[in-house]
Amino acid sequence: MKLPTQCKDMGELRVEIDRLDRELVALLSQRVAYVERAAQLKRSENLPARINARIEEVVRNVRTLASERDLDPQLAEMLWRTIIEWSIGREEELLALDQGKLRP
Repeated sequence: MKLPTQCKDMGELRVEIDRLDRELVALLSQRVAYVERAAQLKRSENLPARINARIEEVVRNVRTLASERDLDPQLAEMLWRTIIEWSIGREEELLALDQGKLRP
Protein backbone atom coordinates (compact mmCIF):
# COMPACT_ATOMS: atom_id res chain seq x y z
CA MET A 1 0.00 0.00 0.00
CA LYS A 2 1.26 3.43 -0.94
CA LEU A 3 0.12 6.74 0.42
CA PRO A 4 -1.27 9.10 -2.22
CA THR A 5 1.83 11.27 -1.92
CA GLN A 6 4.04 8.23 -2.63
CA CYS A 7 2.44 7.56 -6.02
CA LYS A 8 4.81 8.78 -8.72
CA ASP A 9 2.38 8.62 -11.64
CA MET A 10 -1.23 7.92 -12.55
CA GLY A 11 -0.51 4.24 -13.08
CA GLU A 12 0.61 3.81 -9.47
CA LEU A 13 -2.27 5.92 -8.24
CA ARG A 14 -4.82 3.84 -10.17
CA VAL A 15 -3.38 0.63 -8.71
CA GLU A 16 -4.06 1.99 -5.22
CA ILE A 17 -7.55 3.19 -6.10
CA ASP A 18 -8.35 -0.24 -7.58
CA ARG A 19 -7.05 -1.89 -4.39
CA LEU A 20 -9.26 0.33 -2.26
CA ASP A 21 -12.24 -0.40 -4.51
CA ARG A 22 -11.73 -4.15 -3.94
CA GLU A 23 -11.63 -3.57 -0.18
CA LEU A 24 -14.74 -1.37 -0.27
CA VAL A 25 -16.69 -3.97 -2.28
CA ALA A 26 -15.63 -6.69 0.17
CA LEU A 27 -16.82 -4.56 3.10
CA LEU A 28 -20.12 -3.76 1.38
CA SER A 29 -20.63 -7.46 0.75
CA GLN A 30 -20.16 -8.10 4.47
CA ARG A 31 -22.61 -5.30 5.30
CA VAL A 32 -25.23 -6.88 3.02
CA ALA A 33 -24.91 -10.14 4.94
CA TYR A 34 -25.77 -8.23 8.13
CA VAL A 35 -28.70 -6.54 6.39
CA GLU A 36 -30.06 -9.93 5.36
CA ARG A 37 -29.67 -11.19 8.94
CA ALA A 38 -31.42 -8.04 10.17
CA ALA A 39 -34.44 -8.97 8.05
CA GLN A 40 -34.59 -12.36 9.76
CA LEU A 41 -34.32 -10.82 13.21
CA LYS A 42 -36.82 -8.09 12.43
CA ARG A 43 -39.29 -10.74 11.31
CA SER A 44 -38.93 -12.68 14.57
CA GLU A 45 -39.09 -9.47 16.63
CA ASN A 46 -42.01 -8.12 14.57
CA LEU A 47 -40.12 -4.97 13.54
CA PRO A 48 -40.53 -3.06 10.29
CA ALA A 49 -37.71 -2.74 7.78
CA ARG A 50 -37.69 1.06 8.15
CA ILE A 51 -36.96 2.40 11.63
CA ASN A 52 -36.50 6.15 11.23
CA ALA A 53 -34.78 6.71 14.58
CA ARG A 54 -32.15 4.10 13.70
CA ILE A 55 -31.62 5.64 10.25
CA GLU A 56 -30.88 9.03 11.79
CA GLU A 57 -28.64 7.44 14.44
CA VAL A 58 -26.56 5.73 11.73
CA VAL A 59 -26.30 8.95 9.73
CA ARG A 60 -25.18 10.91 12.81
CA ASN A 61 -22.58 8.26 13.60
CA VAL A 62 -21.26 8.26 10.03
CA ARG A 63 -21.05 12.06 9.91
CA THR A 64 -19.05 12.03 13.16
CA LEU A 65 -16.73 9.31 11.88
CA ALA A 66 -16.27 11.17 8.62
CA SER A 67 -15.35 14.38 10.44
CA GLU A 68 -12.82 12.51 12.56
CA ARG A 69 -11.18 11.15 9.38
CA ASP A 70 -11.19 14.44 7.44
CA LEU A 71 -13.88 13.17 5.07
CA ASP A 72 -16.62 15.56 4.03
CA PRO A 73 -19.58 14.66 6.30
CA GLN A 74 -22.03 15.61 3.52
CA LEU A 75 -20.40 13.08 1.20
CA ALA A 76 -20.53 10.41 3.89
CA GLU A 77 -24.19 11.15 4.61
CA MET A 78 -25.14 11.04 0.94
CA LEU A 79 -23.39 7.69 0.46
CA TRP A 80 -24.85 6.16 3.62
CA ARG A 81 -28.38 7.33 2.91
CA THR A 82 -28.10 5.55 -0.44
CA ILE A 83 -26.78 2.41 1.27
CA ILE A 84 -29.49 2.63 3.93
CA GLU A 85 -32.30 3.00 1.39
CA TRP A 86 -30.99 0.02 -0.58
CA SER A 87 -30.76 -1.96 2.66
CA ILE A 88 -34.32 -1.14 3.65
CA GLY A 89 -35.52 -2.16 0.20
CA ARG A 90 -33.67 -5.46 0.54
CA GLU A 91 -35.12 -6.07 4.00
CA GLU A 92 -38.63 -5.29 2.74
CA GLU A 93 -38.10 -7.69 -0.14
CA LEU A 94 -36.97 -10.46 2.22
CA LEU A 95 -39.80 -9.79 4.67
CA ALA A 96 -42.33 -9.93 1.81
CA LEU A 97 -40.82 -13.19 0.56
CA ASP A 98 -41.23 -14.69 4.00
CA GLN A 99 -44.88 -13.64 4.02
CA GLY A 100 -45.47 -15.21 0.62
CA LYS A 101 -46.06 -11.84 -1.07
CA LEU A 102 -43.24 -12.22 -3.57
CA ARG A 103 -41.61 -15.01 -5.43
CA PRO A 104 -37.83 -15.53 -5.13
